[in-house]
Amino acid sequence: MTETEKIDLSKLKIDREEGRTSVTLTQKRGTFGLYAAGVVIVCLVIFFFLRNSFGREEVVELTSAAMVSSAQANALLTASGYVVAQRKAAIASKATGRLVSLDFVEGDRVRKGQIIARIESADVEAALTQARANLEVVKAERNDANSSLERAKSLIAQKLISQADLDAAQWRYDRVAASIDAADAGMKAAEVQVENTLIRAPFDGTILEKNADVGEVVAPFGAGASSKVAVVTIADMSSLEVEADVSESNIEKIVINQPCEIVLDAYPDRQYRGNVDKIVPTADRAKATVLTKIKFADRDARVLPEMSAKVHFLSIDSKEQLQTKAKLIVDNAAIGTRDGKKVVFVFKDYTVSEVPVQTGETFGSRVEILSGISAGDKVVLKPSDNLRSGSKVKLKE
Repeated sequence: MTETEKIDLSKLKIDREEGRTSVTLTQKRGTFGLYAAGVVIVCLVIFFFLRNSFGREEVVELTSAAMVSSAQANALLTASGYVVAQRKAAIASKATGRLVSLDFVEGDRVRKGQIIARIESADVEAALTQARANLEVVKAERNDANSSLERAKSLIAQKLISQADLDAAQWRYDRVAASIDAADAGMKAAEVQVENTLIRAPFDGTILEKNADVGEVVAPFGAGASSKVAVVTIADMSSLEVEADVSESNIEKIVINQPCEIVLDAYPDRQYRGNVDKIVPTADRAKATVLTKIKFADRDARVLPEMSAKVHFLSIDSKEQLQTKAKLIVDNAAIGTRDGKKVVFVFKDYTVSEVPVQTGETFGSRVEILSGISAGDKVVLKPSDNLRSGSKVKLKE
């Protein structure tokens, strides 16, 4: 048998399973590649979305919507200041002692001469009692000296006593009469000491601060580390005025009795009429301003000392202008257009919201807002075309 005959022909066959395995593996690899490509595309979409939403924050500048009256819109000048009582006093004791009573607290009204507080007075009252007793003794002695003098005059006429005896009676009377004046002066001094233990209101006013409590030692000049000087602080509320600093470059626009409109920061929707009461004749070198005092023409109980205020100096005293109801105003540059409608972008928590608005009258660079936003809302100035509701922003430094 030859070598060719020795070959086992049964082993010469095609391995179909191996072919199927190769085809299946190739198909799986193709399917996996498609899945991987899809995942990559989705990730890229998410990445670009997140980058556009959070990574590229637009830098914006803000302005606020505010209530402004017609007088404010047409004011010659606006200045800031504070409400100050022109008649105010820190009430202290004239004597040193322990405070035994304080009958008023913050907000109470007092009348001129009314006793606000008392300090201990047992020692000065005892001195007053003694001074009164001394005066009574001297008065009794004067009566006796007067009787002796009259008797001596009668006896000298009868030549029963000498002239020396009459002169002695006269000298005794004169001495006692002079001592009465001294005793009376001593009693009045004691009365003043007792009065000094009473702390009285120097004028009609309202208690602003209570600086001491019962049991504390008060003194005229704070003689000790633990002593108090002022017991209470009072102010005449009818003397309240706004003190505003006006720039030197604008002071020429201000004249005495010039009409003004006063707006307190605490009550932005309430306007008070006023007029320039005084222009202090000196300038502040550090601030380059001149202090101007504005008196209230109408005032209510809500106006309190030290409140911050804005003063709008007007050109003419127009009652119609002063009594016009305040309007909601915003900078005209904050108004944008979307789909043919006027909108503003309200800022909150570094996100903006698109709000449609209805505008009204124009005041220079500002415009009236009839509906859409409220006073105090912060809106974006000059909104770009890319700005949309929900956009994240950062503020311009």
